[in-house]
Amino acid sequence: MATRKTTPKSEKTRNARLDVLIAGAGYVGLATAVSMRAARPDLRIAVVDAAPPGVWEKDGRASAVAAAARRMLDRLGVWDEIEPEAQPITEMIVTDSRTSDPVRPVFLTFDGEVRPGEPFAFMVANRVLNGALRKRAASLGIDLIEGVAVERFDTGPASVTVHLADGGAVETRLLVAADGVRSRLRDMAGVKTVSWEYGQSGIVCTVAHERPHNGRAEEHFLPAGPFATLPLKGNRSSIVWTERTADAERLVKEDDFVFETELEQRFGLKLGEIHVEGQRRAWPLGLTLARAFVAPRFALAGDAAHGIHPIAGQGLNLGFKDAAALAQTVVEADRLGQDIGALDVLERYQVWRRFDTMQMGATTDILNRMFSNDLGPLRAVRDIGLGLVDRMPPLKNFFIRQASGLTGPAPRLLRGEDI
Repeated sequence: MATRKTTPKSEKTRNARLDVLIAGAGYVGLATAVSMRAARPDLRIAVVDAAPPGVWEKDGRASAVAAAARRMLDRLGVWDEIEPEAQPITEMIVTDSRTSDPVRPVFLTFDGEVRPGEPFAFMVANRVLNGALRKRAASLGIDLIEGVAVERFDTGPASVTVHLADGGAVETRLLVAADGVRSRLRDMAGVKTVSWEYGQSGIVCTVAHERPHNGRAEEHFLPAGPFATLPLKGNRSSIVWTERTADAERLVKEDDFVFETELEQRFGLKLGEIHVEGQRRAWPLGLTLARAFVAPRFALAGDAAHGIHPIAGQGLNLGFKDAAALAQTVVEADRLGQDIGALDVLERYQVWRRFDTMQMGATTDILNRMFSNDLGPLRAVRDIGLGLVDRMPPLKNFFIRQASGLTGPAPRLLRGEDI
């Protein structure tokens, strides 16, 4: 097990009693910590992460940050750090075709603004997002313990004792698991999940191209699954390419020439020659939904609570909703003098987030099953449906606002307000 030399600050954290310990230093864990501490500076908060220091800087992926999440990041004081590297999505088009089709007719188009001057989403490199949140966490005095996993935890009536893999222990009033879709802490807490695999994997890579994308995002529904082209800063795009798992594993192992030839068949030549930058990787895709989001002195957030198909690009934004809702629940309870780890307090967070998560999981599941096939009658029905939506501006506006995260009873941070 990787360990690191304990800094004096971390040693102090281990010997003191915390209010909140968050396991997982991804964007959800860090956003949760920053949201709580910014609103309630007296809360003693730390983040522990099993990954060695510096691993996050090697993440070559990018994520779509919806308008509501951007408002949250702005309110938390990190958007100014991110904005120079953020690419607005100015237009979105949707096609439905086969890989061999010489022409891909556009069935649905979306303008990229939820209101004048506010794009519905931005593409941001994960390392930029993570780096900005780490910088803000440090400025707020949030301790980050890296390279140390949680070995186990014992829940008592007033606190949780968290035992770390390097032999250390931390006592906290609330433990938050934001440690990913294969969450070890979720298993330790005995939280069951509903899950299944799709037999698909998502190939993720970055490509450079000759001509500018002008902020256009494209999603091509192909028989094996969606192929998304998402604009990045400069003449670069992020690719999220769904294939059957066996085909995806074969493709990522091919040499550059074969991989780029296959990629070009799907990407096309509209932006000139393309070239893959950096590493290409494939992740198996499935649906994982936790049956409960909370237990006494324990809460799940982000992919630990829900792992969904990337077909709608909402994974990150669901995670930010969790962070905002959990932070608001904890901060409001603390202001009222309530026990922030008590089950009746945490159930407010579960009620707030569970239905929205289940709804999004079901939606992405249905969309993937509907579009990841080549059945003639179903293709005809879905293409007619896409065409009808394209001719109904109010319905298109509704979908844009849904994608931007600006509908429903959103937490204050997602409305651009302080907790």
